[in-house]
Amino acid sequence: MAQADDIISVPDERLRQHARRVGVITDDVLDTIETMKAAALAWEQTRDNEVGVALAAPQIGVLERIIIVRHQPDNRDDHRFDAFINPEITKYEGEIGAEPEGCLSVPDTYGLVPRYGAIRVSAMDTGGETFRLKTTGFLARVLQHEIDHLRGLLFVDAVTDDAFYRLTDHGKLKALTKQEIDADRVFWNG
Repeated sequence: MAQADDIISVPDERLRQHARRVGVITDDVLDTIETMKAAALAWEQTRDNEVGVALAAPQIGVLERIIIVRHQPDNRDDHRFDAFINPEITKYEGEIGAEPEGCLSVPDTYGLVPRYGAIRVSAMDTGGETFRLKTTGFLARVLQHEIDHLRGLLFVDAVTDDAFYRLTDHGKLKALTKQEIDADRVFWNG
């Protein structure tokens, strides 16, 4: 059974490595997806003010191009996730806007990250079928964030020095300086 501590955190070097493509959907790949789902839900149970919206396989130490995204990210009671195997962004569209992002592998830290407002994605489902998706808004942001993980990138790499926050015990974001974040080794990049 997966646990919250199955999710690795900075400064674990695996978060900075590139994930390899999945060639064939095997039982091991399907097991990885189930472990990812269970780990995201277990992590969420340890957090009063956060929801496990998505996870990339490298975040559980598996260097394969697999991500999961919660079917209804606003509904903590909905435990369904959609799997994206070998996801690729095929087109960036729309305006670039900065919104707050956090990460299960960067505990309690948030930052304003510039992302495209719309993207097109190609991926495989768990049956090995290729699908394409055009999405906007929050889902576009989440997919860009997770696909970055597959390239060894973390959201903190794109945050400007004056746009970092810490989640308080009351669920509020408190502005931080880069020096405060650096002291916690969030910027470690191997």
